[in-house]
Amino acid sequence: DHVYMEKTSDLSEYVLNETGRIFYGTEDQIAERAWNYGQFDAGVLEACLYILDRRGMPHSARGDPIMVSRVVSAMVNSLDDNGVLVGNWTGDYTQGTNPSAWAGSVDILRSYHSTGAPVRFGQCWVFAGVMTTVLRCLGLPTRTVTNYNSAHDTDVSLTTDIYFDENMRPLERLNTDSVWNFHVWNDCWMKRPDLPDGYDGWQVVDATPQETSSG
Repeated sequence: DHVYMEKTSDLSEYVLNETGRIFYGTEDQIAERAWNYGQFDAGVLEACLYILDRRGMPHSARGDPIMVSRVVSAMVNSLDDNGVLVGNWTGDYTQGTNPSAWAGSVDILRSYHSTGAPVRFGQCWVFAGVMTTVLRCLGLPTRTVTNYNSAHDTDVSLTTDIYFDENMRPLERLNTDSVWNFHVWNDCWMKRPDLPDGYDGWQVVDATPQETSSG
C-alpha cells in the first residue's frame, strides 16, 4: 500500500515505537524531552477515529494517507474546527495546562474524546507529539522533527524582512516576520501517486495552527 516500508527497523521506529524524544531549546543549547506517544494505549484508537468523524471525513477517503494526514494536521489544533488542542503562546495558562507540563499524548486524546472540547493548552511540540500518536495509531509511519532558527515568513516573500523608513526607523506595522528559536512539526512517509515521480517518501505535515499571510 502507499505507506509500506520495506525495512522492519523502519516499521519498528516509525509505526510501532510508543516513546521518543522531542528536541527544543536553541541552536546553541539543544534540549530534549521524553514523550509518551502511547498509540496503542486503551482509548487512543477510539479518540483517533473520533477525530476523523468530528471532521466529517467520509469513510471512502480513509484509505488515502494524503487525505488522512491533511485532516489530522487540521484537527490536532482547535483553530477553525474545534480540534484537539488550543494553542497558547501568551505565558498565561491559568485556564488550562502549561504546554511544558505535558509528557505524552494519551491524556490529551482521551480528554478530547470524552468531552468533545478542545484541550488547553499546546505549543508546537505538543501539537507534533499528538500528531505522531494519531498517525502512528492509524498505521502511517510518522516522526517528530525539530528545526532551529526557524524562519516565520508572514508576507509570502520567502524571505524574513525588516522594513525601515527614510530615516532608518523600523516600520513596525510591516515588520511581522520573525525567526523562532525552534519549531517542531512532523514527517509522514507515503507514496505520492498524485505528484510526478521522485516525490515519494517523507512528507512534511504541520499541526501547529497557522497565521494568515497577506489575507
